[in-house]
Amino acid sequence: MKFLHIILSAAILCCATAVFAQMPANYYNATRDLCGEELRQALHSIISGHTEFEYGQLWGKFYQTDVDASNHIIDIYTDTCNFYAGNDQCGNYSKECDCYNREHTVPQSWFGDSTPMRTDLFHVYPTDGWANNKRGNLPLATVSNPTYTSSNGSKVGQSTYPGYSGQAFEPADEYKGDLARTYFYMSVRYMNRNLGQTSESMFSGSQLKPWALQMLIQWHYADPVSQKEIDRNNAIYTIQRNRNPFIDCPYFVDAIWHDHCDFENCLSPDAGTNIAQTAPKLSAYPNPSADLVNISCEKPMTSLSMFNILGEKTFCSETGANFATINLEPYESGIYFVKATFDDGSSATTKIIKY
Repeated sequence: MKFLHIILSAAILCCATAVFAQMPANYYNATRDLCGEELRQALHSIISGHTEFEYGQLWGKFYQTDVDASNHIIDIYTDTCNFYAGNDQCGNYSKECDCYNREHTVPQSWFGDSTPMRTDLFHVYPTDGWANNKRGNLPLATVSNPTYTSSNGSKVGQSTYPGYSGQAFEPADEYKGDLARTYFYMSVRYMNRNLGQTSESMFSGSQLKPWALQMLIQWHYADPVSQKEIDRNNAIYTIQRNRNPFIDCPYFVDAIWHDHCDFENCLSPDAGTNIAQTAPKLSAYPNPSADLVNISCEKPMTSLSMFNILGEKTFCSETGANFATINLEPYESGIYFVKATFDDGSSATTKIIKY
């Protein structure tokens, strides 16, 4: 994996550390105590009206958003080409690593080539021209029997994801969460536009189709926010003056699409401060586990809840101790999140794996 993905629990990550530009204090204040469509509308109001650019200007913006310390383009479709920003723009290509281009990860045909979607950097990434051509306008999904596999494991083939059976493009595992959060952003930023103008589109209007939403939520939790995404979010903020809320606060996903209004609303007690810095530490062991997992904390827990990667509550119990045990035997294998609440209203979350 080219970038170390830092495990940032969806329920406790509230603000990403700024590298290029600090998120303004009170940026998400209008979301306080909201969930569901009300929260989606509030986030739409916050991130709309961004600074727009001409399509030709995007080449130069990639110098800020998508280069590593060696001035190589970060290409999510191949990872291995070592393109130099500005020197290896497409152009013609006949194989991987010939050149990079401007990839609309939400294909332009899905929204009729309209602006400002066409030039929104949050979904326009530099990618290998050959790999991008292989993807074309295909939706994202898991695939079988690939007809093409890129150097980082991205694939084209028949979809194996329930709800869609056509040809699809499966990104490499380390970028599935990145693209999920990109699609969540598009659904919110363009909630009054039609992103579903072709049959291949994963959108119906601005809403993700049910199968696509379920899959992207799974990818969102399986591949948590990485430092690459945090850096890119901050860089784009300096350019467009808006942010991707699902990078800043991954829990917005559950709050919108699962109406989980009873959780913390991703606002820290002091605006601009990451509450993860002050939350009590929650430990789980053994982890992974096939049966019993022990949960311990430095302060007494009031209650303990467990959620699957779809955000569904699978376990809840009151406690009053620093220690509790959850029996995982009744549950399917996979990733779960355990949340502890405390007398002072604070909470802490940890990830566990049932095998």
